[in-house]
Amino acid sequence: MALPLVLVPGLGSDGAVWEPTIAALGDAADCTIGDTLHDDSLAAMAARILAAAPNRFALAGVSMGGMVAFEIMRSAPERVTRLALVDTNARPDSAADVLRRHATNAAVAVMPDFAVAARAGLGILVAASASTAVRDAIVAMGVRVGSTTYIRQNSAAAARADARPVLATIAVPTVVVIGEQDTLTPLELSREIADGIAGAQLHVIPACGHLPPIEAPTALAAILRDWLA
Repeated sequence: MALPLVLVPGLGSDGAVWEPTIAALGDAADCTIGDTLHDDSLAAMAARILAAAPNRFALAGVSMGGMVAFEIMRSAPERVTRLALVDTNARPDSAADVLRRHATNAAVAVMPDFAVAARAGLGILVAASASTAVRDAIVAMGVRVGSTTYIRQNSAAAARADARPVLATIAVPTVVVIGEQDTLTPLELSREIADGIAGAQLHVIPACGHLPPIEAPTALAAILRDWLA
């Protein structure tokens, strides 16, 4: 029987961000998507995911989804059998980061067409080599999630707790994955996470930006297959 694997999307994303990786994993895992679309805090997102998840499960989160994964490890570590942290950040936002998020929210709130913001964000989300199909899928996903949810998630990320104290408490097989061309969460942040978790393995995916689950699903699935085994 395939291992249960809960996959947590990032900011402005739904399950579509993980679908290419799920397809690439095939029967290696029994995958479900964690719901991050309805809550005002990362802790509440974690609680919702835990309420719907199997009693024991492997857990993978990308970007904000990794931050939610830290909250799950903070509140219910006994339920997680393995952990994958993809292009995420254990540090809290700085004061300047919080101001930038609030400014972005204010701008998004008055935009008549959220697709404009979704397309503008591609420059920092994906590698320069990302295909048109990947770019279009990300924009469509952002529009589907919508500005109201984006603002709610962005505010939740701005208010998140420092997850660095959680790192030393993690005692399950862990992989930390980063896209080589990720400018939102530079390599040193992933290295900090990997160094803080005993036995964690760090993987860098070449020619990939901030969203390996949709940019480089074959490469990410190969890492996750080894991790699941």
